[in-house]
Amino acid sequence: MKEAMFYEKLDNNTVHCLLCPHDCMIKEGKYGFCNVRKNVNGTLNTENYGIVTAIALDPMEKKPLYHFYPGRYILSVGTFGCNLRCAFCQNWEISQQKLEGNFALPEQLIHIAKSQENNIGIAYTYNEPTIWFEYVIECAKAARENGLKNVLVSNGFINIEPLKELLKYIDAMNIDIKAFTDEYYRKLCYGKLDNVLRTVEVAAKSCHVEITTLLVTGENDNVDEMEKLAKWLSGINKNIPLHFTRYFPHYKMTNPPTPIETLKLVSETGKKYLNYVYTGNAPGFDNNTYCPVCGNLLIERNININIIGIKNNKCLKCGNEFYGFI
Repeated sequence: MKEAMFYEKLDNNTVHCLLCPHDCMIKEGKYGFCNVRKNVNGTLNTENYGIVTAIALDPMEKKPLYHFYPGRYILSVGTFGCNLRCAFCQNWEISQQKLEGNFALPEQLIHIAKSQENNIGIAYTYNEPTIWFEYVIECAKAARENGLKNVLVSNGFINIEPLKELLKYIDAMNIDIKAFTDEYYRKLCYGKLDNVLRTVEVAAKSCHVEITTLLVTGENDNVDEMEKLAKWLSGINKNIPLHFTRYFPHYKMTNPPTPIETLKLVSETGKKYLNYVYTGNAPGFDNNTYCPVCGNLLIERNININIIGIKNNKCLKCGNEFYGFI
């Protein structure tokens, strides 16, 4: 347990958590919405500091990050807890309940990361990493000092002040935009869309960003809604990759899997506005990367990842600057 950052003390030993937009007012002995930040005698403490419940060396594409050192590997770590309650959560076993895990000091995690062959950094992922804030920021600082990259895979539901503090040490983010209606966020996630969109806007000015949207059948798989998302994202930067992912029934959600035809329609619609649209969790889609100017094949994704059309971060055919890092 460690004292939390970003909170204020109020009367009667109540505390006000300022980390995320839930703005929890937490009475003595109680937890915030995330179920990891607890008021202990008028001091806000975080219970998941240093607790690692999942750790693995993953391909960068699994994050998914297709334009950030493609074909490389990154040590991925997670703890427990989340500040959303998505009914379709893919990692609910660690995000929606408390686990013991193994304790690792930041310097121990850095040692593990540096000892992994072909590893370029640390990805804070699996559950929501922003509610692991104190640990993540300490690890991210140390990782950067040791020449490692920092990746955040997040739902984007965080207040701007802590976000900006964290972004000082983050090299890339994959941010979930779970839908493009506030109703969806309220009904299925217990969050707010506007806060997530603001995170994307801020992060895109500071680090490499890619977006993932899980298409839940009958909920957010409307082509018109996804067109609005793609159009909005293009207003920030039309080069930001958008990953549409196929949904399967999980946790509390029993809707049937996303139809392949829906994935095709949504993907083609996204390409009207964005230079890079990918489709995940479904076979048969072309997820190669092509130059948006001349159509040259830049990155081939089959069993292996082959960078064949990029040199010095530019298209070999026309010289167009590649959005990302090789």
